[in-house]
Amino acid sequence: MEFAVTKKEAVILDPANGMQPKVIPVEVRTDPLTGRTARICHFMRLQWKKPDLERLVAGTDAHCPFCPERVLKLTPCFPADIAPDGRFFRGDHVLFPNLAPYDGLGAVATLGSRHYTPMAEIEPARMTGGILLAMDFFRRVRAIGHPESVYHLLSWNYMPASGSSLIHPHLQVFASSTAPNQLREELAAAEVYFRSNGATYWDDLVRVERADGRRFLGRRGRISWLTNFAPFSVAGDVVAVVDDCRGVLDLTEADVTGIAQGLAAAMAAYDRMGIYSFNVCFFPGTESDRFARLHMVFSPRIYYNPILATPDTTALRTLYNESICVGFPEAIAAMIRPEFQETLRLNGGE
Repeated sequence: MEFAVTKKEAVILDPANGMQPKVIPVEVRTDPLTGRTARICHFMRLQWKKPDLERLVAGTDAHCPFCPERVLKLTPCFPADIAPDGRFFRGDHVLFPNLAPYDGLGAVATLGSRHYTPMAEIEPARMTGGILLAMDFFRRVRAIGHPESVYHLLSWNYMPASGSSLIHPHLQVFASSTAPNQLREELAAAEVYFRSNGATYWDDLVRVERADGRRFLGRRGRISWLTNFAPFSVAGDVVAVVDDCRGVLDLTEADVTGIAQGLAAAMAAYDRMGIYSFNVCFFPGTESDRFARLHMVFSPRIYYNPILATPDTTALRTLYNESICVGFPEAIAAMIRPEFQETLRLNGGE
């Protein structure tokens, strides 16, 4: 397994120092699995200033379709063969069809009745309930033999910088016979790795990262946590890998609780940097993909210019599919590791 880094230097004449030469480092990192490259560059202090979030969200509850007084009036229902009651429920969590679906079988799961929850206050139990509710939906569509019940996909856009158009926390839940690009590329590369090495890439990755230690954050039960060598996000990513698990429906309730606790640790750590928005995606294989391991990526999101709401998805990222990270993943791991170690210690991890 190769963690390839191409080191480069940009030389400028610095106007802040009398036009004296200034050397700026750049790294191009290659993902060990897919060959995707990410640039570690454009370095800046990993600290952002939050806006007045209470002011930002003020009034957004007035017409929110996910709030409890409206959710059963304004959200659609599934056909009876999928959900005899039209929707799926767990406590105050509700799952219903997506009015703007990403596929032939798309849903939204609310994370409880509370309209706005600051990132660092999203309780693990709330996240656990949402994931378990999504699993109820996935089990049902698998049981009825729905043709889209191949890849069971979960994603989460939290707050506007992530692309979320609603403040009320919710998951995007969909089953699809068509794997998204990144998942498809990862599965294809993992199969090649399995055939060439007789081992599962993700198992080897956890073993190597744990031995190296620089990006490893900790472990609880079957779940290992690390930062991404070649990140997607400007501020790095947190990755969870679940041992002996191929798809979302292979998760135990203990696994789901562990994932939620790790997510809460990531949120608390990034909250201290002033970040308040993120994306999450689960990357499953199918039941027949022996080379697959379910893994999840937590990817914080920022505005480059908060006043102008300048997104962090520039042309380089959107069209060239080239990621930018403004800090070294190893340094980011050192910043967030204490939060993980404390969370794992309190919950029987290591």
